[in-house]
Amino acid sequence: MTITIEMIDELKKRANISFEEAKMVLERYDGNIVESLIYLEKQKKTKSTLFEEKENLFNKVKVVTAKGNAIRFIVSKDDRNVLNLSLTASIILGICTFHITFVALIVALFAGYRFRFERNGSDMKVNSILNKVHNDVDDFRKEMKDDFTK
Repeated sequence: MTITIEMIDELKKRANISFEEAKMVLERYDGNIVESLIYLEKQKKTKSTLFEEKENLFNKVKVVTAKGNAIRFIVSKDDRNVLNLSLTASIILGICTFHITFVALIVALFAGYRFRFERNGSDMKVNSILNKVHNDVDDFRKEMKDDFTK
C-alpha cells in the first residue's frame, strides 16, 4: 500500500512522533493507521489522555500553590504585624471579596498601615516599590492634615 502525506499527518496528529517515525510505522503495518496507533500506544508514544492532562494540571496547581504558600503578605503598623497571610490565601481572599478587600487596602494605606511581601523571612524586590507608595501616601496624608489644621 502507498503511504500518503495525509496518513503520515494523521498519525503525527495522534501520536508524539516525528515524520520519519510515522512513515516507518505506517510502512511496517502496510498503511493501516489503526494498527500503527495500537503499536505506538504500546510504545507509550501516543498523546496523553484527558486523565493525564488533568493530572499534569493538578501537579502544576500544586507547584504554584506551594510557591504561593512560601510567600507571605504582611500588613503592619508601627513595626507590629497586624496580618500575616500566605500569598495563596491572600489571592483567594482578594478574589472572593474583591470590593471589600480593595476598599480595606486603600483605607489601611491611608491609615498608616504598611504592606510587604516576604519569602523565607527575607524581603522581596517588590517591597521597594511598596515602600515608595507608602512614603508618598504618608507625605500626602501629612499635607492633608496640615491643610485641615490651618
